[in-house]
Amino acid sequence: MVSVPRLVIAAPASGSGKTTVATGLMAAFAGRGLAVSGHKVGPDYIDPGYHALATGRPGRNLDAYMCGPELIAPLFAHGAQGCDLAVVEGVMGLYDGASGHGELASTAQVATLLRAPVVLVVDASSQSRSVAALVHGFASWDTQVRIGGVILNKVGSDRHEALLREALDESGVPVLGVLRRAGQVAVPSRHLGLVPVAERRSDAVAAVAAMGDRVRAGCDLEALLALARSAPPVPGAGAWSAAEAVGACGGPVPLPARSRNLGSAPDAAPQTPEGLGGAEGLESTPEGRKVAVASGPAFTFSYAEHSELLAAAGATVVPFDPLRDEALPEGTAGLVVGGGFPEVYAPELSANEPLRKAVAELVASGAPVAAECAGLLYLARSLDGLPMCGVLDAEARMSERLTLGYRDAVALSDSVLAVAGTRMRGHEFHRTVLEPGAGDAPAWGVHQPERRVEGFVQQGVHASYLHVHWASAPGAARRFVERCKG
Repeated sequence: MVSVPRLVIAAPASGSGKTTVATGLMAAFAGRGLAVSGHKVGPDYIDPGYHALATGRPGRNLDAYMCGPELIAPLFAHGAQGCDLAVVEGVMGLYDGASGHGELASTAQVATLLRAPVVLVVDASSQSRSVAALVHGFASWDTQVRIGGVILNKVGSDRHEALLREALDESGVPVLGVLRRAGQVAVPSRHLGLVPVAERRSDAVAAVAAMGDRVRAGCDLEALLALARSAPPVPGAGAWSAAEAVGACGGPVPLPARSRNLGSAPDAAPQTPEGLGGAEGLESTPEGRKVAVASGPAFTFSYAEHSELLAAAGATVVPFDPLRDEALPEGTAGLVVGGGFPEVYAPELSANEPLRKAVAELVASGAPVAAECAGLLYLARSLDGLPMCGVLDAEARMSERLTLGYRDAVALSDSVLAVAGTRMRGHEFHRTVLEPGAGDAPAWGVHQPERRVEGFVQQGVHASYLHVHWASAPGAARRFVERCKG
C-alpha cells in the first residue's frame, strides 16, 4: 500500500502555468524541510530537471503509454519512497492523452491510477465569471477524477481576483492559490521546449527559487498539504525495484549470427516488452562492467531508471561530458548516448576530435553502444556539415519540421538491446533529419503514424530516433550489460 501524501497539478490546456506551480510547490515545501518527490506525466525530459533542482531528488516520469498503466503506481512508489510529499506535474490538458487512445497516458488517467487529488491551474487572464463554468466542466467530466482545488494564474488585479473568487464560490471547488499576472518567472524556451537545467544551471537555480517564492506568497500551503494528505492509499502498489525487474526478466538469448530479414519484421511474432532482450538462459553478470553514459549540456535526456537498471544488471555507471572530456572513462566496456541538443553544440562536439575518435574505436572493438536521438546524430558522419563520430554512414541536419509523438514499434534486427520481433512503445521528439534514416539492418519498424523503418543496428551499435523507457523492458539493460566485456 502506497500512502505518500500526493497532489497532481493539472490544467485545462498547455501554457496555463503547470510547470511554474508544480515546481514552485516542490521548492516551497522542500524549503519548509519536507522531503518532496517530483514527478512528470508523459515522456518530457526537461521539466524533471527543474523538479530535481527544487527537491534535491531525481525527477521521475510517469508515462502510461510507454510503460503501461500497470507500472504507474509502482514507479511512483519507487520515486516517492521515504518522502513526506509527492507532487506530480501533468501534461497538456487534464484529459488529453495519447492521440487516438482515449484517456491513455493522460494526466487524468495517472491521477486515477494514483488515487491522487488534482489541483487545476487555470489561466484566468481573459475571463471572470466564466471560470466557474470551466472548472465545473472539468470537475464533472469524470467522476473518478477528484479536483480538490483551483490555483488561479495570471490574475490582473484585486478586483479581478474578487470576481473570480465570487464565481468559484458557486462551483464548490475551493481556490487554493492566486498568482498575479505581473512578475512571471522567465524560463527561456527553444525549439523543443524549455532550455534544460544543465545548460543554464545558475539561472535555473534562481528561476526555481523565484517559482518557490511566488507559490509561497500566493498559495495556501497548509490547505494544499491537507489536500495531499487526504489521498487514500494506493492498493496493491509495491514499489518498483530495478534489481527485481532485472532479475525477473531472466537472461538474454545469445545473439544469432545474422539479423532478421528486413521485409518480414513489421509483422514478426510479437514478444512481450518484459522479454526485450530475451528471457531464457542468462547467466548472472559480474559487477563492475563500466558503462559510460553521456551527460552535460548536449546530452540531458535520460530517465533515472535507465542508470538504475544498468547498475542492477551489474554495471558501474560512469557519466562523462562529450563537450569537455577528450577520452572515454578508463575501462569503458559499453556506451550509452541518450537524447539532448547536439545541434546546439555541434561546433564544440565536432571540435572534440580525440573523443570522437575514441568513440569510433570503441565501436570498432565491438563494444555495445546504445544511442537515442541526440546519440544517433552524434554517431553519424556529420551534423549540419560538421564532422561527428563517423560510426554511421549517414548525414544529419536541422529541419523546420517538428517530429513529435508516441510510436508503436517492433525490433527489426537482433541487437545489444532487443531480439528481433520484440514490440515496444516509444516516443519521438526532434527537429532534425537523418539521411538515410535507416541502415541495412534497421533498428525498428514503426507502425504509426505511418509504416516505416528507422535506425541502425551494426556491430555492437543500436542507434535510433526512438526514445524508450527501459522500466517497461528491463531485459534491455541486462542484455546490454551482458555484452560488455568485463
